[in-house]
Amino acid sequence: MIRALVTVMTLVLVTVASAETRIPNSQAEISLGFAPLVKQAAPAVVNIYARRIVEQRRNPFMDDPFFEQFFREFAKPRPRVQNSLGSGVILTADGIVVSNYHVVGMATDIRVVTSDRREYSASVLLSDQASDLAILQLEDGKDLPFLSLRNSDQVEVGELVLAIGNPFGVGQTVSSGIVSGLARVGAATGSARGYFIQTDAPINPGNSGGALIDVNGQLIGINTSILSRSGGSNGIGFAIPANLVVEFLAQAQAGNDQFARPWAGMSGQPVDSDLAQSLNLAIPEGIIISDLHPISPFVAANFQVGDVITHVDGQVVNSPAEMVFRMSVAGIGRQARITRSRSGQVDDIDVHMIAPPDDPPSQPLTLGEETILPGLAVARANPAVIAHYGLALNAKGVLVTNPGRLGARIGLTGADVLVSINGQGVDETKDVQSMLTDPARKVRIDLLRNGQSVKLQFRH
Repeated sequence: MIRALVTVMTLVLVTVASAETRIPNSQAEISLGFAPLVKQAAPAVVNIYARRIVEQRRNPFMDDPFFEQFFREFAKPRPRVQNSLGSGVILTADGIVVSNYHVVGMATDIRVVTSDRREYSASVLLSDQASDLAILQLEDGKDLPFLSLRNSDQVEVGELVLAIGNPFGVGQTVSSGIVSGLARVGAATGSARGYFIQTDAPINPGNSGGALIDVNGQLIGINTSILSRSGGSNGIGFAIPANLVVEFLAQAQAGNDQFARPWAGMSGQPVDSDLAQSLNLAIPEGIIISDLHPISPFVAANFQVGDVITHVDGQVVNSPAEMVFRMSVAGIGRQARITRSRSGQVDDIDVHMIAPPDDPPSQPLTLGEETILPGLAVARANPAVIAHYGLALNAKGVLVTNPGRLGARIGLTGADVLVSINGQGVDETKDVQSMLTDPARKVRIDLLRNGQSVKLQFRH
């Protein structure tokens, strides 16, 4: 009977140092379950209560550029307090905590409660909506329990894991499961768009930002979302890999307040079976380069349109999101080893990881009250602007970064590219300043929006 029980409940314990496996040695070990592991790891998982002030309009017509003028006095915006509940993981003894951006992003007040009911105020050191990660600093934090981070590239499908968090605000809760999948791309909901570890350990609202740990108590991921039609856990949860958390922590400790990811200066698409056949590839893998910016670091490393990238630092990449993740983990200022396939020849090439260059200078400018559209903010398109606003690599000209109140009323939106004003070409941001100071009553603006030509005309 005991032998059968041991067979059923065999636990594979992987130690990073020795890479050995073992099974429980006694009935006592079997009966303990995960209790010793939870006692070790749970104190480093915290509850997070965040408040943010948002503007609330009482009338939906206030968002309409035409009707706004009629409802302006009757439906002025009013502040509203929005509360959020989530979890976090302590990473250092002096109180650096990682959580999700959607838990603490734009918060005006953050309160962190540890498992022993101590409360701390916290401030955001670094955050990134695209990755859905944020790094916090607890005020007066010292001698706190923390979790060590495991190399998430060593995680394998089938490993036992625990998810620790505060679902539905009921209090700290532990659930168990396995790693169900790796390299899940674009499967998560919310703001995160990237590369995830999938688990069947139950994750519910409030677990966001909590820990996904292995059987050695090491952090392998930050729970971020679930795939569900009802809002409850269906056994498909996603965690942001620990290797990305390592880079976030390093940048926060270096003083960054925004996450800086390397710039590839290229676009591409996954290689499917048809592409693989046309390229004479044995299997459909990697991404094929479809466009390159002239000053991309990949151009400097002799990459060309049509090349296929299959690995970054020895790790397979099969989508642009995986490429972004691998480059983010490599970090700015380092080199990443890129495996390239060209005409049947495979090469490993070192590529410098750089920040998107502000070249030529973006010349950011906000128009003053003396102009026709005060508050309109513009910048010249360059790699830094292209990367920040997600523009096409070949974007040129002057970009609207903020339409301002009057600009929004006439139909301008963020990421519009100004082509001409009253028939005069727009080449630099100072052109916008001078052209919109013109006393002409009629104004015509030609612009590009999502690659389509748009004409706006108005009187002032």
